[in-house]
Amino acid sequence: MTHARFDSVSSPESSNPNHPTALVPTVLVVDDEPDVLRLIQSILTEDGFEVVSAKSADAAIKAFEQLGRRPDLLLTDVVMPGMSGPMLVDHLLQVEPELRVLFMSGYDDRQVAQRYVVERGFRLISKPFTIKALRAAIKAVIKVPEKLGQDTKKGPMD
Repeated sequence: MTHARFDSVSSPESSNPNHPTALVPTVLVVDDEPDVLRLIQSILTEDGFEVVSAKSADAAIKAFEQLGRRPDLLLTDVVMPGMSGPMLVDHLLQVEPELRVLFMSGYDDRQVAQRYVVERGFRLISKPFTIKALRAAIKAVIKVPEKLGQDTKKGPMD
């Protein structure tokens, strides 16, 4: 499957709606921790998703614009340097009100998560999470074709 990392550039395949990857769900993953970003990208790519990753909210906005279509899911960290995950979501929802969002957080600040995520109707997955929990959270937010998101390989987090 196709994956791209965004500092500010796009893969040509992901911007072409006629490319085969346009037929599979696209997930825009945003996390400022490179290891977390790589791990999630690897898991989702192995599961058959098209993955576009960004290491910051600013890079995610550029990726979103360059993608040429709405991603099926925005998977973003809550707390990041600069623009936070909730601020990123607010910005992108102005452009694409139907955007589906899944937040993730490693911070145990229930008040922030409650106020900016849960009370606004978004789903939140707490880090660290298992591959199985990530798959379940994604399936709770978007419709996933039956062939995708299957337990094709046991990972270290399962």
